[in-house]
Amino acid sequence: MGMAKNMTPSSYAVLALLDLRPWTAYDLTQQAQRSLRYAWPRSERLLYSEPKKLVELGYATTYKDTSGGRSRNVYEITEEGRDALKAWGSARTQAPQIEIEALLRLLFADHGSLDDVHRALDELEEDIGEHHQAVVELMGSYLDGGHPFPQRTHLSVLFATFQIEMFKAIEGWIEFARREIHEWPTTEDLGMNERTETLTRLLARDKSPMDP
Repeated sequence: MGMAKNMTPSSYAVLALLDLRPWTAYDLTQQAQRSLRYAWPRSERLLYSEPKKLVELGYATTYKDTSGGRSRNVYEITEEGRDALKAWGSARTQAPQIEIEALLRLLFADHGSLDDVHRALDELEEDIGEHHQAVVELMGSYLDGGHPFPQRTHLSVLFATFQIEMFKAIEGWIEFARREIHEWPTTEDLGMNERTETLTRLLARDKSPMDP
C-alpha cells in the first residue's frame, strides 16, 4: 500500500494518535499540541480539520458521545487507517526543515544595528528556554508515573532526549554568538577577520577523516 493522496505528515500524526484511542476533536487537539508541538507544530485550525479529512478517506469513523449532557463527535481509527499508518511508517521521510527567525535576522543583520542583533538573540534565548523547561517538566511528570500511555514511555524518552539536546545546543550557540558579536564595531562590511576565522576552524574540525 503506497502513501495516500492528500495525506500529509500532520494527517499521519493525527491518525497515529487515533490509533492510541478514540478522541473528540478538542481532546485530540490538546493532545497533539502537548505531544507534537516541539517536532511538528501546526495551527489549531489544521488539527481540527485533519480528523474530518481522515473520515472522508475512510481512515477514521465518527460517532456521537452524549455523556455529560453534551453531544460531541468522537473520532476512531479504522482498519484501513491502520494499514495507511503502517505504510507511512515505511515510507521515505521528508527532509528536515529549520525555521528560526532570529537566525534569519542575523543573516541580514547588516540592515540593522548591533542592538537589534542582541535583542534577537535575547528573544531566541527566552523562547528556547521556555521550550526547554516545558519539555523537562513534561518528561518529569511522565517519569513520575503521569504518562497517559505508559507503554510508550520508551518512545517519549527517545523523543524528549533529542529535544533537550537540541535546546542545549541552541543555548550554547547563543552564548557563542554573543561572544562573536561583542567584537563587532558594527554589523556592516566586516568581511573575514580573526573572529570570523572561527568558521574555517569549524569546517576543518568537522571534516570527515575519509575526505581528501
